[in-house]
Amino acid sequence: MLKLMLACGKVYISESRNKAALESIEAAVKLFPEAAIINKFEDEIYNRVGYTVVSKLAPQGQQCPLKNAVLGMVRSALDTIDLQSHSGTHPRLGVVDHICFHPLAATPLDDVAGTAKSLAAHVGSGLQVPTFLYGAAHREGRSLDSIRRELGYFRPNSSGNQWAGGSISDALLLKPDEGPNQATQSKGVIVIGASRWVDNYNIPVFSNDINVVRGIAKRVSGRGGGLPSVQSMALAHSGGIIEVACNLLEPSRVSGIQVQLEVERLAREEGVSVGKGYYTDLPQEKIIESYLKLF
Repeated sequence: MLKLMLACGKVYISESRNKAALESIEAAVKLFPEAAIINKFEDEIYNRVGYTVVSKLAPQGQQCPLKNAVLGMVRSALDTIDLQSHSGTHPRLGVVDHICFHPLAATPLDDVAGTAKSLAAHVGSGLQVPTFLYGAAHREGRSLDSIRRELGYFRPNSSGNQWAGGSISDALLLKPDEGPNQATQSKGVIVIGASRWVDNYNIPVFSNDINVVRGIAKRVSGRGGGLPSVQSMALAHSGGIIEVACNLLEPSRVSGIQVQLEVERLAREEGVSVGKGYYTDLPQEKIIESYLKLF
C-alpha cells in the first residue's frame, strides 16, 4: 500500500489591507489543481497574512505542485506589493517575509527540505531576491531566529512600535544562500525553511507598557530560561493590548495550554491581566482532513 505523501507550505506575506493583491496571490494557487489553500490567517493591525498551502508531493524528477504553487504566490506578491508603502506592528524582512515547509502524514522531512531548497533556488536566481535557508533546508541547520537577529528583524524601525517601509539595507550583513547579495527596498529578502510541525500561539496581554510585556515574553521563552522549545516576542496590537506571540517548536512537548498558564503566572507578577490565547492555524490533523475532503 502506497503511503500518502503530503506536505504544506506556510507562506507569510507582509500585507493584509490590499485586497486586490491578496486575490492575485490566492489565484496563483488555483493554477495547480493538486494544491490548495487550507487556512488563511489575516491580521490588519499586524498588516500580515499567513497561508497554509497543502499538496501531495510528486515523485522525484517530476514537477512539484506545492513548490510551483508557492512560487506563483511569491511572484504575484512581489508584483503587487511594495514594501516601501507597508507599515504594521509585526516585524518583517520582505514582501514575502517567511516560508516554511512541513511534512504531513508519512512524508519524510528530507523530502520537504528538498522542496524548500528548490524553491529558494528559483526565487533567488529567477526572481532576483536574496534568499536565506534555515532548518532542515540549510546544510548546517541554521535557525530561523538566528537569521532574523542578524538582519535586525526584532527592532522596530519606526515610532509607535511600527515597522514601516523597506527596513533592510541594500548591503546585507549576512550572505544569502541564493540570489543577489543586495536587497531592494521594495522587495526586501525572503527566508525559506523546512522543519517538523510548529504551532503559532498568540496571547493578548492587557497593557500599554511594551517593556513589561517584552519582559514576560522573554521569561516565557526557552532563550530566556522559560519553557523549552518556545520562542516568543511582544507585539503591539490593538488599543490597550500587546500580544505575546509564540512559536511552539515542539508542540507535543510544550503545548499552547502550558504557555497560556505560564504567561498568566508571569503577568500576575507584573500586575497585568491576560486574555485567552489563540492558534493562528488549524491543527495538523485537521489540515490533512480538510485537504483530503477536497480530492
